Amino acid sequence: MKKPASNNNPVPRPGTAPTPSIIGSDVEIEGNIRTVGELQLDGSITGDLTCGGLVMGESGAVKGTISADNVTIRGSVSGEIRARSVRLEKSAVVDGDVYHESLSVEAGAKLTGRFAHTSSPKEKTKSAPDETPSFVAKTSAAE
Repeated sequence: MKKPASNNNPVPRPGTAPTPSIIGSDVEIEGNIRTVGELQLDGSITGDLTCGGLVMGESGAVKGTISADNVTIRGSVSGEIRARSVRLEKSAVVDGDVYHESLSVEAGAKLTGRFAHTSSPKEKTKSAPDETPSFVAKTSAAE
């Protein structure tokens, strides 16, 4: 006799960190992704991504909004990044606005968009006057 399938979502045990997730370079996802854990992204996502932390490899790509505590970008992003800590490494290509508490940009990163320092980067606001961009940049390695 078969047991009925359980539709319960797995819940991490108290006191343990969720298992990190890996999206390989051959994976293409259309749709939104949400996880409380860490995500290593080498594939591509068309949709919004919400996670605890993101490390994007050079082959990684997101077309949508990224919302996380810590973000490291080595690939390409077309859309907003909203994170407490953002690190754009030299191979990063970002076309969109970045809302952050802490920002690090390596020489060679290609950036088109606005940077705005905010104390609550993961919360969207309706063009609040205090959310004026602290820096507008358009740079490339060739400049």
